[in-house]
Amino acid sequence: MNKTYIFPLFLLAAGGCTGGRGHDRPNVVFIYADDIGYGDLSCNAGDLGNGSRTIVTPNVERLASNGLRFTNAHAAAATSTPARYSMLTGEYAWRRAGTGIADGDAGMIIRPERYTLADMFKDAGYTTAVVGKWHLGLGDEKGTQNWNETLVPGVRDIGFDYSYIMAATGDRVPCVFVENDTVVNLDPDDPIAVSYAENFPGEPTGKDNPELLRMLPSHGHDMSIVNGISRIGYMKGGRKALWRDEKIAGTLTEKAVRFIESSKDAPFFLYFATQDAHVPRVPDERFVGKSGMGPRGDCLLQFDWSVGQILDAIERCGLADNTIVVLSSDNGPVVDDGYQDQAVELLGEHRPGGIYRGGKYSSYEAGTRIPCIWSWKGRIAPGTVSDALVCQIDWLATLADIVGVRLPGDAAPDSQVQRDAWMGKDPQGRATLVVQNAANNLSLIAGGWKYIRPGNGTPYMKNVDIETGNSPDPQLFDLASDPAERHNLAADCPQRVDEMSRVLEEIVDGRYGLPLSSE
Repeated sequence: MNKTYIFPLFLLAAGGCTGGRGHDRPNVVFIYADDIGYGDLSCNAGDLGNGSRTIVTPNVERLASNGLRFTNAHAAAATSTPARYSMLTGEYAWRRAGTGIADGDAGMIIRPERYTLADMFKDAGYTTAVVGKWHLGLGDEKGTQNWNETLVPGVRDIGFDYSYIMAATGDRVPCVFVENDTVVNLDPDDPIAVSYAENFPGEPTGKDNPELLRMLPSHGHDMSIVNGISRIGYMKGGRKALWRDEKIAGTLTEKAVRFIESSKDAPFFLYFATQDAHVPRVPDERFVGKSGMGPRGDCLLQFDWSVGQILDAIERCGLADNTIVVLSSDNGPVVDDGYQDQAVELLGEHRPGGIYRGGKYSSYEAGTRIPCIWSWKGRIAPGTVSDALVCQIDWLATLADIVGVRLPGDAAPDSQVQRDAWMGKDPQGRATLVVQNAANNLSLIAGGWKYIRPGNGTPYMKNVDIETGNSPDPQLFDLASDPAERHNLAADCPQRVDEMSRVLEEIVDGRYGLPLSSE
């Protein structure tokens, strides 16, 4: 697929907004959280005895009060890279090799020939942008990037006109921002070098030089030190380009707001991917100590602030009547994910996954059941709640239907047009959904039941204190009566296990199965 990109003048624009010129097609803004669970946002606090409002997120509540909040929305995977791949391509990540959790020096996982959500909006005449965490690789092949030159292929090759991203994640090197596929503030006299194989001579590490750290690792995360925090992987050079962890949220939010302000006169798509709750958690001083739960809780408040900044910009620019705002998360929560930041000790009564079992990495519900809100003034009834089974993998086909794009025949093979469900008009949503955990073990959700296919891997990740759902035996749960997945009914319901296993295998091989019985 040949792709041509025009870089518009908005990249040079700055500052305020006095109201946008109207156009027929809705703007679309994704606010995509990182490692934020269903129970982390106060708008979900009352669901199914979900717990107290231990964290208050008023801006997220503001969005929910103006739109539709989902109780049964899922990421396609329980970890970042495959969830993002599935969302942007409309294809289950387990269908593609190399879509697991990406190193910081991974090559582009979504190849230029792959049709993406951004391509779809380009076909509809939209200006497109991604701001924030990327974690889908850059350059051609793993470990071959020259970080001192324009990275090819880059995100502009998969449909984004403008980009200001973190190369991977906050805990992985290189710890630099990349704007339009070029490292920001790079000094040519201090070139960047990156390795995930061995350290560079003379460079300190968290393992060997703990006296240089302001935050100690709890497991892993003991390689190169940047800003007093040791990371995964090794790097040297690029000192002027290194981000300050405290300022990541503010920098990314400012870039997202400026894009909105500069793009107000024509339809635009913004994918704003925040870092906040992902480790290392280093909130801005404005939020330090405000939650009473340590850095993780403070970062949830910081995320809510970013949401408020985006909503304010949309309103200030006169775009509230014609903008779809989607808020969600890439996977479920994790408390201790590699640093001693007191997240466990200060958790108190807060339950990041709500009533749900598991968390990030897991086949159980807290791994993929995530917070999700859709808002579209005048089209989606404000303050409503839906129990429909929905998944981020359907955003591509559904939004293509909304903006009037006919997808190429080979695009988005697993994405379904679920317009009525996302608009609050269909209370059922998907008939079937396949989700994957960190070990690439698959589960099928259908008809209020969940079948976890037998698979390899540890049943419990001690480092993060999370049950993975990995088991050599089948697992079956009646989510309607047992949403916390405490009672495995596989031995009691062998016929249902056989039927759900059959449907899952048909989906895996592309046949998509016969309907489940109503028995």
